[in-house]
Amino acid sequence: MGLFQVELEIGDPRGLRFESVSAMVDTGASYTLVPAPLLRDLGVVPHTERTLMLADGRRVQMGYAWTWMKIDGQQDISPVIFGNEDATPLLGMMTLELFALGIDPVSQRLIQVDALA
Repeated sequence: MGLFQVELEIGDPRGLRFESVSAMVDTGASYTLVPAPLLRDLGVVPHTERTLMLADGRRVQMGYAWTWMKIDGQQDISPVIFGNEDATPLLGMMTLELFALGIDPVSQRLIQVDALA
């Protein structure tokens, strides 16, 4: 379920060059999804494919990789799914958990949370 949009930066595999995107925070999405052309322009190459279920129940194969991301001043490596050219970027739960971020739906913003050991 999409909640609100945030700015995040998607990086190249070495973390040297970043592109900013406006992404929908989607607590119903496992992975962060970015249009494939943007990822390819940054030199990100899928190393495998994942079977994913779409909102309408269809199952599709999509490219999967790990690359650098920046969110709210933090930088880390996160999994990313290669979306269609016109796909809306989605910030998924795995990335939120890796960055120890939660959501404040009332203020429509990301908040720092304690990660569990």
